[in-house]
Amino acid sequence: MRTTLTLEPDVAARLNSEVARSDRALKAVVNDALRRGLQMPAKSPRRAAYAVKPLRLAFRPGVDTDRLNELADELETEVLVKKLRA
Repeated sequence: MRTTLTLEPDVAARLNSEVARSDRALKAVVNDALRRGLQMPAKSPRRAAYAVKPLRLAFRPGVDTDRLNELADELETEVLVKKLRA
């Protein structure tokens, strides 16, 4: 449906900035804003469900996987100490 609207300057400025930011047409920006304002659900294409493919990580026996961050911190500290000594 075609219609003519007279927009307040502040509304027109916000619409124009959103058009520039989103790189979408004015028509699309206005329709989305009106849908949100009127609390209408936006039409969105159905997406296929994302499937996670797990990867089994094998650590040597005795490696505590809950403390890997601690190991990384220790290694980082060693590198820093070597740099400071040089």
